[in-house]
Amino acid sequence: MSKHRVIDIASEGPEEERLNLSLRPTRLEDYVGQPRLIEKLRITLAAVKARREPMEHVLLHGPPGLGKTTLAHIVAQEMQTHVVVTSGPAVTRPTDLVGTLTKLQQGDILFIDEIHRISPVVEEYIYPAMEDFKIDVTVDSGMHAKIITLPLKPFTLIGATTRAGLISGPMRSRFGITHNLEFYGEADLLLILERSARLLGVGEKGEKKEGPSSGLRGALAIIAHRSRGTPRIANRLLRRVRDFAQVKANGRLTTATVDEALKLEGVDGLGLDELDRKYLRVIGEVYRGGPVGLEAVAATLGEDSGTLEDVVEPYLLQIGFLARTRRGRQLTQRGGEHVGLRVAPVDEGELFEADETKA
Repeated sequence: MSKHRVIDIASEGPEEERLNLSLRPTRLEDYVGQPRLIEKLRITLAAVKARREPMEHVLLHGPPGLGKTTLAHIVAQEMQTHVVVTSGPAVTRPTDLVGTLTKLQQGDILFIDEIHRISPVVEEYIYPAMEDFKIDVTVDSGMHAKIITLPLKPFTLIGATTRAGLISGPMRSRFGITHNLEFYGEADLLLILERSARLLGVGEKGEKKEGPSSGLRGALAIIAHRSRGTPRIANRLLRRVRDFAQVKANGRLTTATVDEALKLEGVDGLGLDELDRKYLRVIGEVYRGGPVGLEAVAATLGEDSGTLEDVVEPYLLQIGFLARTRRGRQLTQRGGEHVGLRVAPVDEGELFEADETKA
């Protein structure tokens, strides 16, 4: 397993979450990106607030770092209720769920991250809670067993997952709103970074404003370009660049400062780091551009195949540097050029359809 990467889409842990909390928007009008989802939520919230009802259950799916947790907090803020945060792996027994559900107040938000990792046994308890706001608890066992039905106060479940395909049909059908969060464009990431820079007190200390290319906006645009379409990565890079600028550039954030800081972090002009480039070089040099099986690449790199599949490949696929074919992974010509290699073009007849699952 490689060390934590600065461009990893996963959270670095509680400390990063604490730092991100201060940068998160708290109102829908301040949220940047995901316009179709925001409009859908705006209409739904206005309607349920007028009827004084809890909002219907919401399922958000997509890669980590795109704002699923932030949206749960925003919905709670808009509904003027509280949000209780847990995760699929943390809810291991029905009693864990019962304790959480019975503490919810009228209209509260229950946010379950990685909801696809909830066990089937616990999932069975969620169904009546979502549909009828009640939960059945078995007391004792054997011939003395009896079921007690506990009423629950109406609440809203917001589920988040990075693996929508692993959610069962019965679970998915119980969500009124289901939406896939998409990667962000550079324009939206720049807006997010400008807001974060204001909140962090990052500015052009002592610098004359000479336009976006040489000022703060130009510096933030470089970060946006290398953030892999992910707000979490954008904010993380901004904090790293801010620290570098404070020590090396008297606090001034310029394009040159950003370039130096990200070069030190090993992040190139497209947002790739050393692990990404090693992955591309192994396929290009050792396996002549592929196709090659994932397990073979993982063994050559000394990495876990799951790590490569979940944290390395998605972005390389997104930017067209990698192809998943029926015979394995293959480097595209663009991917080869990025690491200075010439590879054969990918046979389009070997490619998986866009809606197929992982190779």
